Amino acid sequence: MEIRQVRYFLALAEERHFGRAAARVNVAQPALSQQIKQLERQVGSTLFDRSTRHVALTEAGRHLLTHARSILGEVERAEAHMAALASGQAGRVSVGFVGTATYDVLPRVARTVRSRLPGVSLELRGELLVPELVQGLADGTYDLAVLRTDDHLDAAVEVTPLRTERLVAVLPTRHPLARHPRVPLAALADEPFVVHPSQARSTMYAWVLGACARAGFRPATLVEVGETATLVVFVAAGHGVALVPESVQSLRLDGVTYVPLAEHEPVTLALARRSHPDPPVVDRVADVIETSVRR
Repeated sequence: MEIRQVRYFLALAEERHFGRAAARVNVAQPALSQQIKQLERQVGSTLFDRSTRHVALTEAGRHLLTHARSILGEVERAEAHMAALASGQAGRVSVGFVGTATYDVLPRVARTVRSRLPGVSLELRGELLVPELVQGLADGTYDLAVLRTDDHLDAAVEVTPLRTERLVAVLPTRHPLARHPRVPLAALADEPFVVHPSQARSTMYAWVLGACARAGFRPATLVEVGETATLVVFVAAGHGVALVPESVQSLRLDGVTYVPLAEHEPVTLALARRSHPDPPVVDRVADVIETSVRR
């Protein structure tokens, strides 16, 4: 049984007239008759009672009518789904976010994709470090990654800069400098610093230590934490001060105050993806991320 035959059968079952059915499916009437006869031979039953004035379904035809509508409904849904996949309106996309982009970029992207691309299944994971994100791109865990880096990562990874932000100080609310409009970084030289993990695990570690070095000091005490939210909690608890990109200020927490630095210390947020061509849906979500971050 061919889909074409099912379409012809359904048209004749609903029109009850060979001429109107043939016109509906845009074929000549003899061709329609031939296909109906062939279908009847295939199913082994007469599907229509025919007369010069009357076309009616037989008992077998009435049973097949239910299946025909179901079959064509599934075909139409499959065609619509495949068209949506081809245009990037449907599919699954997995996106990983570095910790400092989790609190403002991730929710904005989720809202925008849900609004503009309701057929897309979005898998989001935040609070990741750059090595995890790069490895996730390589092994297919993530289709896209929002991360912070000024370095060339790998020939297999394509990086698009999204925005540049300034570092701001995170201070306990009762800190003497918390009410100042700006704070010179050197004024924090004697403070313990709460930082992201060291070495190659976090780009923010190098950025923070580099900023301190340019201000003429290295923090005597470093408290390393894995997640940005935990870093802010540690500052609120009095374990030290911290430096974070200004977008982290969207993470509101009692007991901390964000204060701009007197120095201009920029950090870059970028979108990373595999360099080989992606399905259209990945391109669509990448466009949403770029628009959401740059606006």
